[in-house]
Amino acid sequence: MNKERRTRIEDARAKIADAEAALQAATEILEQVRDDEQAAYDNMPPSLQEGERGQKMQESIGALDEALSEIELVDFEPITGQLDTAAE
Repeated sequence: MNKERRTRIEDARAKIADAEAALQAATEILEQVRDDEQAAYDNMPPSLQEGERGQKMQESIGALDEALSEIELVDFEPITGQLDTAAE
């Protein structure tokens, strides 16, 4: 592989590293939002927890948990490993 193509691969790697950092930052934000929503739900009287608002809060908390679980599945190592191989 010539130098110009290796440079383009390195540029792509940098963008992937940025994406990984952005995903980590987004994860931290979502965890905080989920925790705040859970705390708000926990501080509600039981009668409100059982009402429509409480149910919607629980749905939101569940959806955030699922989104965070999906984010955990993202693995950048195989991508960068293959780019290392390609740039050799």
